[in-house]
Amino acid sequence: MTLKTFLLGACSALALAGMASAETLTVATVNNGDMIRMQKLTEDFTAKNPDIQVEWVTLEENVLRERVTTDIATKGGQYDVMTIGTYEVPIWAKQNWLLPLDNLGADYDAADIIPAIAGGLSVDGKLYAAPFYGESSFIMYRKDLMEKAGLTMPDAPTWDFVADAARKMTDRSAEINGICLRGKAGWGENMAFLTAMSNSFGARWFDEEWKPQFDQPEWKNTLQFYVDLMKDAGPVGASSNGFNENLALFQQGKCGMWIDATVAASFVSNPKDSTVADKVAYALAPDTGLGKRGNWLWAWSLAVPAGTQKAEAAQKFVSWATGKAYLELVASKEGWANVPPGTRSSLYANPEYQKAAPFAKMTLDSINAADPTKPTVKPVPYVGVQFVAIPEFQGLGTTVGQLFSAALAGQMSVDEALKQAQDVSTSTMTEGGYIK
Repeated sequence: MTLKTFLLGACSALALAGMASAETLTVATVNNGDMIRMQKLTEDFTAKNPDIQVEWVTLEENVLRERVTTDIATKGGQYDVMTIGTYEVPIWAKQNWLLPLDNLGADYDAADIIPAIAGGLSVDGKLYAAPFYGESSFIMYRKDLMEKAGLTMPDAPTWDFVADAARKMTDRSAEINGICLRGKAGWGENMAFLTAMSNSFGARWFDEEWKPQFDQPEWKNTLQFYVDLMKDAGPVGASSNGFNENLALFQQGKCGMWIDATVAASFVSNPKDSTVADKVAYALAPDTGLGKRGNWLWAWSLAVPAGTQKAEAAQKFVSWATGKAYLELVASKEGWANVPPGTRSSLYANPEYQKAAPFAKMTLDSINAADPTKPTVKPVPYVGVQFVAIPEFQGLGTTVGQLFSAALAGQMSVDEALKQAQDVSTSTMTEGGYIK
């Protein structure tokens, strides 16, 4: 063996040893814009942590949920970091499927996380997922159409005001609907909206004994109000419309008002995509004077599954992706208007962000108005604003959503939809052992 060959071999061996010592984290995430941007910025993380490599598994939302749920329930260890929602966190933490995030570093500043968001991601005071972006819901409305109707939108309107305004703003001949609301069936589609709305009407999914409450007058008032309003002032085919469909209608100038996710504000106010960008204003979700507004609370968050063998490296990644420095990194590359919203109090105190995002204050006020631990007017045994944090809710919420979507479409009466919702909920809760 020549000296040159020996040296080359030694160098190769050293290189392989270096590669072998680097840990590879597998991160499962949803295929939305903010997460795609995070992948593009991963070099910043690996530059600061040269001993850690990142492998991405990017999936459509429903597929992501299915894969990570299967993996975490079996402690398969396929993923080291998972993107999950506010619904999963309390359920999985109580099953000991997630590791508490108690090693995020001295400069992480967990106290800066907006309390309402942190509350939905914590169990017994411990944080089990770190929010990547958070949202509530609020009213986006056309200032010009409101003025034309002779009305002024209050910052904190009632449902009666919204309904009156929607009917007055409707102009069928000009294809303008006074209001656009979700009608597409699904626990995260129409039931996210209707559950949040029902909270403001004094309704609840279950009483303190886990008995379904769809046979109570508060739910009848909620669903009848919604169906009547959409019939008078909503778009044709509303029972097929979810977030994306209503976004398109609003951007095309076909909605006077839209009550939906606060993250939509940057879309409807972007002149590149919205024909009414210069005419949009915002207000808190409506109430009925009972103390709760009809807005929800959600966060896409990063969590570390108990099955991982790389917990320390995983928490380093979570700290990087959800820390203050990441927001500054995005701002330097994409501008302040494009940083992930709804997670940190310091962002909303930042004058640069306030200037770039005119919807910032109303977003923060909406997030702060939601309380996942006390989501309803009357006491309930569950956590969650627009969902119930029990494993059965995913299936049950979608079934009830199908019934309510059918009522909106005129395929059954409101009374029949509520009766069937009560029956299926009672059956589900009895089978699950909730009702004794």
